[in-house]
Amino acid sequence: MLEGNRVSRISVRGFAVASATAVTAVGSVVGVASGSSAQPIDAEATASDSTLLADIPAGQQAQVQTASLTQQADAQAIAADASAKKDAEEAARKAAAESAVAKKEAAEKAAKKRAEEKEAASRSTRDASSFSVQSSYSVGQIQAMARQMVPSAQFQCFSNIVDHESSWNYHAVNASSGAYGLFQALPASKYSSAGSDWQTNPATQIKWGLSYMDGRYGSPCEAWSFWQANHWY
Repeated sequence: MLEGNRVSRISVRGFAVASATAVTAVGSVVGVASGSSAQPIDAEATASDSTLLADIPAGQQAQVQTASLTQQADAQAIAADASAKKDAEEAARKAAAESAVAKKEAAEKAAKKRAEEKEAASRSTRDASSFSVQSSYSVGQIQAMARQMVPSAQFQCFSNIVDHESSWNYHAVNASSGAYGLFQALPASKYSSAGSDWQTNPATQIKWGLSYMDGRYGSPCEAWSFWQANHWY
């Protein structure tokens, strides 16, 4: 039975050296037997190496080999985990960057849309006082005035309401209620908040009607949606 301190010196490297030495020794013997000219064998070194190989029991030789393979497998597993973690972190960074770009583009698009809507609203309006006064106005003239005063994106909704309320007759009167003008205001004197000439100037009535729709519903199109549901606004 081997002493404990000799067994503790066993290592993978020692086992490899011992194996190599044993193979060399066997090769030399075979060479001599076959009559080849072999180099002299260092008897002391051979004996020492043989002793080292012999010091390792067969069972422990297998354990050494298993330990070496296990260490290699562990090292490979650690390397694989590190690589997978690196790949995952890189993928996460890429996804975050793409998400940030998408959010930025969406915010820029929304801001651009708001700016366009604001610009369209600001350039579409013309004040009622800028129109020359006439003794009478045709439907076409009144509609042309409205197009210059109402934002283009809201004009169709605005026009739909006027069509249903008065057919663009700025002198229209409801016989039963007394509602008056393009928007059938009740009482008719409501128009005076837009100008004292409301009875003779359709532009003044248009100014009042647009202000009423914006103030009560937010826009002519919102007012038209309400009208469609209720047949009044």
